[in-house]
Amino acid sequence: MKGLLCGCIDARREAGKDGVRQLATDAKRYEEARLAQVEAHITGTVWKIECSVGDEIEEGEVVAILESMKMEMPVEAEDSGVVVKILCQEGDAVNEGDPLVLLE
Repeated sequence: MKGLLCGCIDARREAGKDGVRQLATDAKRYEEARLAQVEAHITGTVWKIECSVGDEIEEGEVVAILESMKMEMPVEAEDSGVVVKILCQEGDAVNEGDPLVLLE
């Protein structure tokens, strides 16, 4: 395992700045993978965001409202947690499965 890790680090060093950027991207993906995501359940437009960074969210609580085909559809959190990042803005077009909010 150690040899594999060293090989990866050496390869990234040889890659220069791109390697550093890739390490940062990998770290960000790992961090986001540890967080719970609240995802859009339909394709539509973000009509309203019902939470802010730092809010404590309970399972089933509405975090955003999507508009699709002139209907308002609430998006509920499937997990409890604290909002650490909001990934969309009101008026954004989103697809089914897009992450909207990250919870820790």
